[in-house]
Amino acid sequence: MIDLLPAPLPLAPLLLAALLLAALLWPLLLALRTLRWALVAPEKPRLALDWLWISAPWPALALAVLGPDGGLRLDVWLLGGDWALDDQRRLLLAFTALLWGLAGWYARGYLAAEQTRAAAGDPTSRSRLLRFALFWPLTLCGNLLLLLAEDIASFYLGFALMTFSAYPLAIHSGSREARTGGLAYLIMAVLGEGMLLAGLLWGAGTDSALTLSQLRATLATADAGLWMGLLLWLGFGVKAGVIGLHLWLPLAHPAAPTPASAVLSGAMIKAGLVGWLSTLPLGMAGVDASFRGLGLAMLAAGLVGAFAAALLGVVQRQPKAVLAYSSVSQMGVLTALVALGLLRPDSWPALGALVVYFAAHHGLSKGALFFGVGISEQAPRWPAWLLWVLLTLPALSLAGALGSGLIAKRGAKEVLAAAGAPDLALWLSLAAVGTTLLMARTLWRQWTQWRQRGRSPEQTSARRTGPNRTRPSQRTPVAADDQRLLAPMPLAWLMSLVAALSLPFWAGWLTGGLVGGRGWPRFSELPALLWPLGLGLLMSVGFGWSLRRLGPRLSHWLPAGDLWWPLAAGGRRLRRLGRRMLKGLASLQAAWIAWWGARAGNGLTGLNALTRAEGWLRRQLAMLLLAVAVGLAGLLLLDAQSTPLWP
Repeated sequence: MIDLLPAPLPLAPLLLAALLLAALLWPLLLALRTLRWALVAPEKPRLALDWLWISAPWPALALAVLGPDGGLRLDVWLLGGDWALDDQRRLLLAFTALLWGLAGWYARGYLAAEQTRAAAGDPTSRSRLLRFALFWPLTLCGNLLLLLAEDIASFYLGFALMTFSAYPLAIHSGSREARTGGLAYLIMAVLGEGMLLAGLLWGAGTDSALTLSQLRATLATADAGLWMGLLLWLGFGVKAGVIGLHLWLPLAHPAAPTPASAVLSGAMIKAGLVGWLSTLPLGMAGVDASFRGLGLAMLAAGLVGAFAAALLGVVQRQPKAVLAYSSVSQMGVLTALVALGLLRPDSWPALGALVVYFAAHHGLSKGALFFGVGISEQAPRWPAWLLWVLLTLPALSLAGALGSGLIAKRGAKEVLAAAGAPDLALWLSLAAVGTTLLMARTLWRQWTQWRQRGRSPEQTSARRTGPNRTRPSQRTPVAADDQRLLAPMPLAWLMSLVAALSLPFWAGWLTGGLVGGRGWPRFSELPALLWPLGLGLLMSVGFGWSLRRLGPRLSHWLPAGDLWWPLAAGGRRLRRLGRRMLKGLASLQAAWIAWWGARAGNGLTGLNALTRAEGWLRRQLAMLLLAVAVGLAGLLLLDAQSTPLWP
């Protein structure tokens, strides 16, 4: 008997396709809804950051948790769209969507006062809020697209959409600092996009590569593969904060709203790392030996960034600037680990799993730390000891002493020992000392500002006299209405703490044991893992004592943005020089025009004289002809007299 009914389609590919399309299209639909509000009735009061807006990353989180491994291809998309989900992408997608979701919830409380002013009819607040609500899901969509894309066109589209849509988020406040940070971000973004596009087009055109896998194979075997890889490393390095290309981070992060800073440092900065993992020939057999030079350059840049950023960050006075330099330092560690993948291809499977886990650990912990800065600025009415214990937890995790940080440090020691790189393990342990210094500096600056906000002006001016010193319990309480508006902030922050500290438990389950399954260290291993924390705490005491006396000077000599300021000063000098050159050229042009004008005047005078001479000649033409005829006749006569008429 022949069954004429069509065979049912497998459920797994249908589920993957549905979740993947929902993850990418839902943020776009929410952005279009905000755009419709802005164009149709911008004056109508609306709650722009409502629960529907907050739900933008929820389909992506569902895809990370429920989606089966596999791929989706659409031939009608650009040059052929390929999107895929595997264990590596799953963890990256999970922590990215989770952080974006918590940051959106946090933003609802963080921008509550602005929403109130917008609802009251303030056009400036309404415009800024609609702009934030529009570009937030667009940036998220680009971030998700580059994580899921397998074809080069989709990957670059997602990267560019994320990069340029984040600019309005960075300049949200409109302050001078925000404009400076936004300008630095935009300049470096354009520079990075240029190098990135050049590398992608060069690699894709060499062997007609359309997917990232084909691009990696091309780079591994092409004669100019090293130069393509260099362009891609630098192009993605702008986003990843490679030292020398990092200067936008400490300028944009402090000026951006805290939820935007959290996703910039926690999720978007990892796009550079994802670019390296997706395009460089890591762990591939038969890679050209010249890539060893690129690996050594990446290793040197990573180690220099890890230590230099720690020294630059520890003198900053703004907590978010310190955290920005901490991101540069931590990305330096990740750069060194990726570089080892080029130098030791055989060890890349274990190194790659460690890099992905470290990225998730850093993203969630750094997001919790940025959220904590906003919490310390608008603290809930909790006991002071509870508040500061909770603020310390993600700092300890990032320093490698707790939760996911401790697991990452133990895993790094094991992987580097297996790869035969014990010296690198020692250098990364020393970099953890710098991370401890940065965490201590961040908490100290938060504590100092928290104490100052809790004092009255009289108490602040007399804080060194002793009797009027304000205790944390004497801080001015926040009004009940303000507490209700700010309620999403502490709840989102607490959930980010839980997500960051519980990463070792759910990362292994989510990826089937690919990452996060190395287990907790034994008690005997703790001294070897925790000595950087102890050394960092001791050094922080010495640095703290020194910075109390030299801090203002060092902050003046080494401001946030470091390289930006001499470059900006050089740009201003070049602009002034250019203006002087243009003025000189204008003067030369005026003199040239005047000279030609004088010559033209002389020419006109000559033409007038010729005109008068021509008129005179015309009037005397008959007499002149007669004179010429008489002269010719006389010449002939003279010639005839000198010649005999007969022989």
